[in-house]
Amino acid sequence: MNNTIINRINHIQEKDKFSGSILVKVNNDILTELSYGYANRSEQIKNSTYTRYGIASGCKLFTSIAICQLVEDGKLTFETKLEDCLDVSFPHFDKDITIHHLLTHTAGVPDYFEEEVMGDFEELWVKKPMYLMRNLKDFLPLFQNQPMKFKVGESFHYNNAGYIILGLIIEQVSQLEFSEYIEENIFKKSDMTSSGYFEFDSLPKRTALGYIDHPNGEWKTNIYSLPVKGGSDGGAFVTVYDMANLWDSLLHNQLLNDEHTNKLLTPYVRTNDKNGFYGYGVWIEKKDDEILKFYIMGYDPGVSFHSAFYPKTSTKTVICSNKSQGAFNVMKEIEGLICN
Repeated sequence: MNNTIINRINHIQEKDKFSGSILVKVNNDILTELSYGYANRSEQIKNSTYTRYGIASGCKLFTSIAICQLVEDGKLTFETKLEDCLDVSFPHFDKDITIHHLLTHTAGVPDYFEEEVMGDFEELWVKKPMYLMRNLKDFLPLFQNQPMKFKVGESFHYNNAGYIILGLIIEQVSQLEFSEYIEENIFKKSDMTSSGYFEFDSLPKRTALGYIDHPNGEWKTNIYSLPVKGGSDGGAFVTVYDMANLWDSLLHNQLLNDEHTNKLLTPYVRTNDKNGFYGYGVWIEKKDDEILKFYIMGYDPGVSFHSAFYPKTSTKTVICSNKSQGAFNVMKEIEGLICN
């Protein structure tokens, strides 16, 4: 199986020029660990399994775990209303929006950009430069005074602004900066020793730059395409080993008790995919009424990321790429092998 996976991935890499790192574990055993491409193209510094990669929206899971921790501690409930737990004015928002609605992308609030229109993402920073986006409150002017997108609870619509709001709630309830809370209560507890919410103008060693490739062969980094510091809707940096540690800690109830771990992993709402559901910060895919996988993913200019846990085989996969595309094809190839 190991050689088959490596051969298949090598074939994809030759075709797609995949750049990044891949880790496949079954229980505690490493099945495959591979790296391709450069963390820094100009200096020809190669990617390795110890390289830190941006994972974009993949870290909505961290935000959801944090909220569940605060619920477990009795500081919130999933039915707590937004207006009762955050001292921020949203003049056009429905008064019935709850924590549950925000976690499951069913709140109906406006977004500051549509995730599926990634090609237009850089237009956000024309009027509000990305180098000013260092705190969660900096995002509020982008959506705070806009009308609702649809009625609360009406349907699932993937939404980044809702997770910005959740991050602000975490800050107000915990009295800690969002990134500090995550690093203290999730990264440290999960032995994610290389992970963090790093700023683009202060990146630590072993951090991959994200690359945007143009059809004519030219490229640029993504440092002017994204907020200078990630937050509760995305933007943390992790290694493939750290991400695998996160799955282990979550699934062994080291971050939440059994009750709240199960709440986080419950398929609450059907997504736009035939067999797709969403829990709290995690995507869930079913097959024949059984859960095939719990997974997270993230895409930004210069970032593509997929990671999953397959309960039937106790397999964890982590695919981090410092290019805008590539992680999906690798994930599908691995999944085809481990699920058949």
